[in-house]
Amino acid sequence: MKLTPTRRRSTRQHGRAVVIAGAALAALVAVGCSSSGSSSSAPSAGASSASGQKVTLSFWTWVPNMNKVVAIWNKAHPDIQVQVQTQASGDPELTKLLTAAKAGNPPDLAQVEYQALPTLVSNNYLANIAQYAGSLKSDFPAGNWNQVTLGTSDVYAIPQDAAPMALFYRPDLFKKYGLTVPATWAQFAADAAKLHAEAPGVYLGTFSAVDPGEFAGLTQQAGAQWWSASGTSWTVGIDDAASQKVASYWQGLIASGGMNNQPQWTAAWDKGMNDGTYIAWVSDVWAPSDFPTTAPAGAGKWQMAELPQWTAGGNVVGNWGGSSTAVMAASKHQQAAAQFAAWLNTDPTATAALVSDGGIYPADSAAEAALSAPPSYFANQPNFWNLAKQYATAAANVTWGPDVNVAYNEFQTVFGSAASSKGSFLGPLTAVQSAVVSDMKKSGFTVSAG
Repeated sequence: MKLTPTRRRSTRQHGRAVVIAGAALAALVAVGCSSSGSSSSAPSAGASSASGQKVTLSFWTWVPNMNKVVAIWNKAHPDIQVQVQTQASGDPELTKLLTAAKAGNPPDLAQVEYQALPTLVSNNYLANIAQYAGSLKSDFPAGNWNQVTLGTSDVYAIPQDAAPMALFYRPDLFKKYGLTVPATWAQFAADAAKLHAEAPGVYLGTFSAVDPGEFAGLTQQAGAQWWSASGTSWTVGIDDAASQKVASYWQGLIASGGMNNQPQWTAAWDKGMNDGTYIAWVSDVWAPSDFPTTAPAGAGKWQMAELPQWTAGGNVVGNWGGSSTAVMAASKHQQAAAQFAAWLNTDPTATAALVSDGGIYPADSAAEAALSAPPSYFANQPNFWNLAKQYATAAANVTWGPDVNVAYNEFQTVFGSAASSKGSFLGPLTAVQSAVVSDMKKSGFTVSAG
């Protein structure tokens, strides 16, 4: 199986997106919009359009080779044809999607990262497809389903890929330096200090201050909820105790020298991953997409393990990235679009094609058949996807707010400066909180600090 570099880029690039939200829309994220809300069976894969007329659906996506996957659908559904329109990933697509929706000419369907869904819902740009796809809840891990329903009975998208975090490491180098896979973060810190003291040019890993999605996932594991909603009121808890714990932990590792702060996906980081400077990587199950390019010399030498836990014996991880297939509210063919979205992400033939052609780790819990063989880079770990499924099941539930882009942009600015100076991360964490609260209040939301 090949996971493509596009998956990595879409989870870590977060430029400022266009956010158009006001007080009258605040309730939409908390309780859902246009609430028909009834859960019914997903549309049959063999059904035709509701009107019986041939329809053509436009689909924005950044998944490589999606046209090959869609060709399977189009051959079997002559009355519902889907046209793939390839887009840039992450925030560039979100900005373009918001602009198109505001102008009244969005596509029928779009690939949307989980953290971007509240922005689109708060602007009333996504259709509530619960009446067509509400019964699919049991097909997905709770953590993924919660992100497409925003904690309500409404359904705004179908989960496409899961992104539970994990630890990747070099067993041969762990053995060389007398290390075992750390079961807890306390052991991870002790091992990082031991390793760097005994081999000053080697690190257990790096903390990248320009990857806010990674930090957000780490705080989720510790129990943080950066956003939560009740009625029409939001609570922002970015600088809560759990996030402070995670921030202090990583700042301590950097300050002590046990961990460096080399940004990921740079030439220097790639070199370190390839030559043994870094012998572990806190990442995600989409990492196989990056390894062949980042560390080509390490094929067959790396393995995946569960993320270290805050409490010994624990079993929880956070999510870093992941995306869904959403139906736009402006679509004139919402039922047909929902039918395709359900097929794309739950039909065995479709999920197998997403794996083989698109490089997707499907969120569908029943996709084992498509994941029988490990990624080629991890041919030495035949249980790779069984572990990935376990981690996906253990992923913490998370609620995203309507201005994640503001949090991520502020994070990159203030954490980057603190990491370079080896200063405290607590002040920057508060700065991110303040920036988000200020932005939400400016947009008309009722907000309180967590």
